[in-house]
Amino acid sequence: MNNTQLKNSNKVYQKAEIQARVYFHALLNVIKSRKVFPTLEKNLEELVGKPLISRILTAPAKSVKNKEYSSYIHWLVKTGSLTSYLDRSISYIYLRDLGKSLDSDETRDRINHVVKDLEKYLTKTNKEPFRLVELYRWAQKEQIEATFIWLMDKLKMVSDHIPEGMDQDNAKRKLIKIIAGVLLHEFEEMEESISSNERAKRLDEAIRLGYCYGLTYPFIDDLLDADVLTDHEKKQYSQLLRTTFTQREVAEWEEWAGENEELIRFVHQELGEAFSFINERISKEVKEKFFDQVFIFYQSQEIDREKNLSDPNFTNEELYLPVILKSSSSRLLVRSLIGNSDIEIDNRTFYYGLYNQLSDDFTDLFQDYESGAVTPYTYYLAYHNDRNDLINPFELYWAVIYYLIHHVYQSDKKTAQIILNRAINGLKRNKERLGEGKYHQLMNVFARNMDSFHQSILQLMNKINDVDFFDKLLRDNMLNTMKKERKEKKTFLNHSKTIRNELNKRLRIGRSYGLDEPITEAANYSLASDAKRLRPIVASMIATDIYQLDQVTIIPLLKSLEYMHTASLIFDDLPSQDNASIRRGKPTLHEAYNSATAELTGLFLTQKAYEEQATLDQFDTKTVLELIQYSAKMTAEMCKGQAIDLESKGKKLTLPELNQMCYFKTGIGFEAAIMMPMILAQAPDKEKELMKKYAYHAGIAFQIKDDLLDVEGKKDIIGKPIGNDEDNDSSTFVSVLGKTEAKKAMWEHYCEAQESLNGMPESANFLRHLLDYFINREK
Repeated sequence: MNNTQLKNSNKVYQKAEIQARVYFHALLNVIKSRKVFPTLEKNLEELVGKPLISRILTAPAKSVKNKEYSSYIHWLVKTGSLTSYLDRSISYIYLRDLGKSLDSDETRDRINHVVKDLEKYLTKTNKEPFRLVELYRWAQKEQIEATFIWLMDKLKMVSDHIPEGMDQDNAKRKLIKIIAGVLLHEFEEMEESISSNERAKRLDEAIRLGYCYGLTYPFIDDLLDADVLTDHEKKQYSQLLRTTFTQREVAEWEEWAGENEELIRFVHQELGEAFSFINERISKEVKEKFFDQVFIFYQSQEIDREKNLSDPNFTNEELYLPVILKSSSSRLLVRSLIGNSDIEIDNRTFYYGLYNQLSDDFTDLFQDYESGAVTPYTYYLAYHNDRNDLINPFELYWAVIYYLIHHVYQSDKKTAQIILNRAINGLKRNKERLGEGKYHQLMNVFARNMDSFHQSILQLMNKINDVDFFDKLLRDNMLNTMKKERKEKKTFLNHSKTIRNELNKRLRIGRSYGLDEPITEAANYSLASDAKRLRPIVASMIATDIYQLDQVTIIPLLKSLEYMHTASLIFDDLPSQDNASIRRGKPTLHEAYNSATAELTGLFLTQKAYEEQATLDQFDTKTVLELIQYSAKMTAEMCKGQAIDLESKGKKLTLPELNQMCYFKTGIGFEAAIMMPMILAQAPDKEKELMKKYAYHAGIAFQIKDDLLDVEGKKDIIGKPIGNDEDNDSSTFVSVLGKTEAKKAMWEHYCEAQESLNGMPESANFLRHLLDYFINREK
């Protein structure tokens, strides 16, 4: 490492430390003046005032305690509280994240505009907020679909690489929050007169910059705090980071000593690309500011991380200065990314950071204490009886609130109301989370010298119900949704595995006459493979989960679907058609036997499918006949699709022609897997129409992913050579549209399919996870 660069970085930190020290002593002087609690009590009295009566009377306890997103928003709308709720929430974001002052007419106008737009959005829909489909539609409107797709791919990759021992949901949430924060800053800086092209360009860059900076949370902050790496590995990794931050270029990879080499190699590569992207995109002036804040943030984190709770000798400055620096620099970093250099806003951002950090540290107190982490709260809890000189962090927390209200924001009443509401909300949430007993146990330590003031706070906590904030509701909802979806996906995968395993036992075809039967042997060769069994799995779930049909009675249907699908693959692989040599990880049937046997086996399996369907004798005869008629029709349509495919070789198809061929060749088979159990269940026509639309779009999305895997996939994962489509001169979505546009088309069909499920019962939700699998699969 270059000594000059290291010295310069250390000077930057020392300069920041002086600023933090000045702020810290200003807070100590506020505490010594004994103005904090009497003044804040007056502010609290103003907060209570007349509005309190309506607040107490209109807030039903059940709605307040149960913060389930949809019902809570519905209650806010019903009681006419939504506007004030959103005004409070958006005002707080403008204070905390954007460094704005609420006494500015311009800021108030901007807040009112955002509140009206958000209120319109929330009253229009009662569903989960900011769903993937909605976000993609927004990206389309802003002409940044490619950026959205890039981000989805990146978020998936990050999730796939977060190791056990780390909180995957919170890591992903923090990354998304940072991206949203950078976008928020960019929106605030953009003028209304900006052209749509320039707007798209700036939004694209904001998303990419937000992702690149946000990576530091899961892959630096969280990774170094977790127990994933050994102590030696943490030192190696820290040295890599320090070298990068001081040299301002990615440190070269060196030999790694430890069992987590593969993880750190990935992290080093991804962070390296992110670091380089930021380095290339920001101006020299912004670059200096950004990397100064990066080093301050990293250095303050490292200082805190190396502390040991067993050391009783830390001074107050040693405890608080790194906290002030890491909390302020984390927000100043976001501001520096967009090149804003408003000194007044930067100063407000600097002062605000400590408020959030002390609030967060209080929330994480027991978790930090158990892990031995040193924070002002854990250290005070450990040594308050032994050291009279220690500053009480809870007292300092209120001093920060006093300082913000009366020194930074010049006693603005609206600001005081917002900040105090937020503080009371934080304490209420912690009390609910910890429970009455544990909360008061903590307060016996942290509030023992502020009894009168704390009693006022407790009264307000018990009386005032509407101190909630939208960002907290979104945070809780996001984590709950992630947890719910992960559970549902796990259930879906386990259910799929069970169906697949059970079906594999039943698919084998027995000999009719006890003699050698080459066709039967060939059929069993094709059936006995590592196949996904996707169509019978879908049919099974449609039948049992949505329409409560008996699993045993539909087994002939499931077998028939796999027989028909396997037959279509045998024909598809023939030399006269696609001439494939590998299928499902082993030689295709015509390679293992010969073309004549393959042709006869395909025909044999098609007839076995009809034979199975004819055994559905527990259903109404007319219904079974309708099923067989539908099945025969779909088989004929699939043949047409394959014929179109063969005719198209060497020709450049248009997108409509490609969609038609895809539907006939692939989509119909998927539709059959959905419609055939619905025929047996005699499902309503309206639901059949919705599911046909779902099948059409899901089938095309599946095929586009197949085409993408043929150029981007890995042979050892997908079980067949890549590049077959190009070798066969076949028209595919990639060859017709190119990779980028093909991905956009896949996401469009994904959205159309998801939207078609809105009219289906909740029991059909597994089909949403199936769609996620379609576009995220690797084989």
